[in-house]
Amino acid sequence: MCLAVPGKIISIKGEDLSRMGRVSFGGVVKEVSLAYVPEAQAGDYVVVHVGFAISKLDLEEAEQTLTYLQQIEASANSEPA
Repeated sequence: MCLAVPGKIISIKGEDLSRMGRVSFGGVVKEVSLAYVPEAQAGDYVVVHVGFAISKLDLEEAEQTLTYLQQIEASANSEPA
């Protein structure tokens, strides 16, 4: 299963369709295409799917989504295999 995950943009380089961002996912930093979210700036949260930022999130949405993902992970780790 593939999930879209929120991350925070640390830095941006390039323009238009070649625009790339360094995005932090809980400390793990990945290069992500920002072509689909031209309004995104450093410090913003974006939803990333297969290496592409597909939408921008406000801080409250990002924190809520990260909390849900942590709860899912905790639940999965507590269930017997």
